[in-house]
Amino acid sequence: MSNLKRNDVLGTINRGNPSESGLCTLCRADCKGKCEVWMSSLKGRKMLYPRDFGDITAGSRNLSPEGVGYHSLRVKGYAYGSEGLPEGVSDSPDDCLYTNVDVETEFGNEIKTKCKVPLMTGALGSTAIAAKYWESLAIGAAVNGFPIVIGENVVGVDREAELENGKVVDAPELDRRIDTYYEFADEDYGGLFIQLNVEDMRNGVAEYIADKHGNDVIIEIKWGQGAKSIGGEIQVDSLDYAKFLRNRGYVVDPDPNVEANEESFKQGGIDGFARHSRLGATDAPSYEELKEQFMEKIDYLRSLGFKRISLKTGAYGMRDLAAAIKLASEAKLDLLTIDGAGGGTGMSPWNMMEHWGVPSLVLHNKAHEYARILDDQGMFVPDLSFAGGFAREDHLFKALALGSPYVKLVCMGRGLMIPSFLGSNIEGVLKPERKEEVNGNWDSLPKTVKDIGETPESMFAGWYDVVDHVGEDRMDELPFGAVALWNLVDKLKGGLQQLMAGSRNFSLETVSRDDLMAANRETEKAVGIEYMGEADDEKAKEILIG
Repeated sequence: MSNLKRNDVLGTINRGNPSESGLCTLCRADCKGKCEVWMSSLKGRKMLYPRDFGDITAGSRNLSPEGVGYHSLRVKGYAYGSEGLPEGVSDSPDDCLYTNVDVETEFGNEIKTKCKVPLMTGALGSTAIAAKYWESLAIGAAVNGFPIVIGENVVGVDREAELENGKVVDAPELDRRIDTYYEFADEDYGGLFIQLNVEDMRNGVAEYIADKHGNDVIIEIKWGQGAKSIGGEIQVDSLDYAKFLRNRGYVVDPDPNVEANEESFKQGGIDGFARHSRLGATDAPSYEELKEQFMEKIDYLRSLGFKRISLKTGAYGMRDLAAAIKLASEAKLDLLTIDGAGGGTGMSPWNMMEHWGVPSLVLHNKAHEYARILDDQGMFVPDLSFAGGFAREDHLFKALALGSPYVKLVCMGRGLMIPSFLGSNIEGVLKPERKEEVNGNWDSLPKTVKDIGETPESMFAGWYDVVDHVGEDRMDELPFGAVALWNLVDKLKGGLQQLMAGSRNFSLETVSRDDLMAANRETEKAVGIEYMGEADDEKAKEILIG
């Protein structure tokens, strides 16, 4: 893994320590740039190439990586052949262009959900940052034609939500998020997931959604995530709000209703409270009992009318991974998202993120192995989504190839949030009357932005593409963060198309594990993918020997 903070070829800089995804370990909403994702949110697919063409030459570092991770996989390229040509595309060099590579995908069991790109967001739930930037994220996902996930606890933390006898009867924040997405959604592409955890089920969120929104949404059962092995957490700095959450039934630490804690907060000794969700399935001592509980929940959700149901699981060990895959198979779920240990979009204990769970590559490789075991037995294999440390187009290719043919989507969390931050900060400067509404953090444009442009049309490479897509009359309705997300997704799509064309795969169905090489022996041993110096060696010798 590289720990370089500066990429001179792309002209990018990490202000903090870079993680495996290339994002800083700590990503700030007010950041003035300029990591690769930040720059791509403005310049789009221009960030696929070295800067200053005509005045430079560029050489890759291409050092042998240390350790096991997606960084230690390499993508094969081929000099001849073509597979998976889309309908109407011939194998002529005039047709076999990377721009003709088909990156559309679909997932689901009986009902197929189509996506223009093989992307979905991570869960955006009860964290303040998800609420602040929802418009940019939701509208950006909608116009790009890929799914977005409303995370857990949105109803429970909403002070405006009304509960009667412990069950929700009005949930304005949840409704706002759903309505925002569907206002711009493409009727043929994309989708909206809503997560349910222990508290959500207790609060009657499933029944509320079924009654008010029906099968427009995909219900996602939340087992866990890659960032932590405990329930969802948020931090609040208001004593009154902490008491509200405690009285609504959440675990709040320290307890704001304890007089000593209240006094300590007033004196400044305690400056915040952590709200926790409960752990799931603590009363299931065996797989058999877990299965019984799980299938009862699925049957109940289907009795409410939900036709599309998914499961999100975290970086647990192999026992729990196998349980997730087997139960998703037996319940014939529409999607199983598997999140490797790594970053988080919300609040997670730092050393838990650093030291718990199975990192993404090893976890995902095992998921493929277990899916194959079910497949070989003739059992239903649910469509998979891989998550955990992804932010670039090479990550997309590697995850899709590693999990082929079962992985249909790649789930990105922190990376897809950066355009929302950046676009909102720019909009707050150019439209100061909207600064508070869009949660802008800047009072003036920094040099990193001015170097690109000083008007929306000159800053955002894809501005006029978005105009063509939604129409000039709707541009005032789009937050700049949604336009920035368009640029990033366009860059990811173009880069994925290039990698696929180079490996002679012109549709996602033909991408496979055979398109990957291990860049060191440790990775070869860990995931069973051939070392790059020996990959396709037998085929090479057949050519030489004849």
